[in-house]
Amino acid sequence: MIVFPAIDLKGGDVVRLAEGDMARATVYGDDPAAQALLFAEAGAEYLHVVDLDGSFAGRAENREAVERIVEAFPGHVQLGGGIRDAAAVAGWFELGVARVVMGSAALKDPEFVKAMAKEWENGIVVAVDAKDGMVATEGWAEVSDVPVRDLARRFEDAGVASLLFTDIGRDGMLKGCNIDATVELARSVAIPVIASGGVKGLDDIRMLAIHADEGIEGVITGRALYEGRLDLAAAIQMAERA
Repeated sequence: MIVFPAIDLKGGDVVRLAEGDMARATVYGDDPAAQALLFAEAGAEYLHVVDLDGSFAGRAENREAVERIVEAFPGHVQLGGGIRDAAAVAGWFELGVARVVMGSAALKDPEFVKAMAKEWENGIVVAVDAKDGMVATEGWAEVSDVPVRDLARRFEDAGVASLLFTDIGRDGMLKGCNIDATVELARSVAIPVIASGGVKGLDDIRMLAIHADEGIEGVITGRALYEGRLDLAAAIQMAERA
């Protein structure tokens, strides 16, 4: 199982939001590339980056910061946030991003996302963000009437690399990852699932790793790392046992 340390970007700074609320952002640093290097030194081979401003704007808003991260980080960078057209997708892959995460586009234009998955083999991750079991979009500002499982199943034969499942109510809150909902989703689809939202410590990593053979590909963690509640090296070691 892969551990993805997270770097969320807002105005060029490294931040974490509480429940996806831009007004409830905690700033953890002003040098994203240096943070990426710290994660690499702790053993991370994968990194999850989100352009939060881009999620709301529908276009890249922290491109310079992402460029510095990709240049500094020796492993694979997975990027999400406002990536909603073919030019944006191509631009990020050309820059060196390993995988692109698409959320709002997956709900509103699934055929486009399927086309991107076909064009960029194993490069597209579909974000399935949930609030009370329903899909949320536009940087989580809107909640649809589409159940999470229904959206996920639309992409089963599309060739997407993974599903990124986030329980918004837990994101950035250190309440613990929603293990049950994540595992249930992984069991119900034939696409690997990445868990996200609420990781508070090593126990979350252990519980998810137990279910790695049921389709849990990885886990994203942010605030727990920044606040010293989770040691990244220990988390990676725990995940590798799965």
